[in-house]
Amino acid sequence: MMEYNGYHADIKYSDEDKLFIGEVIGLNDTLAFHGSSVEELEKMFHQSVDNYLEMCREFGKEPEKEYKGQFNVRIPSKLHKMAVIYARKRNISLNDFVRTAIEDECSKSVLEA
Repeated sequence: MMEYNGYHADIKYSDEDKLFIGEVIGLNDTLAFHGSSVEELEKMFHQSVDNYLEMCREFGKEPEKEYKGQFNVRIPSKLHKMAVIYARKRNISLNDFVRTAIEDECSKSVLEA
């Protein structure tokens, strides 16, 4: 993963094309780039983000920020019901329950890495 100016990119390698392929994550807009070396990939990533920000300025559009803090999750209705009951019994909102569960799982994965 690469980071530049508050944006993050997921990187993959295409053996077929012999290129590194990158895509900025967490946006509705698509920002993709590629390079044949890490240096070229980083340069193209920076250029992609800079071009995106410039284009937003030109069109008077507010640039998207990564991860607005809202997302939809589709789960089985039985699990949804169980989660609501669990949260109610603990006098917390469903949002707080889900946030805490995600925080717990993410902190575990950080410790495992």
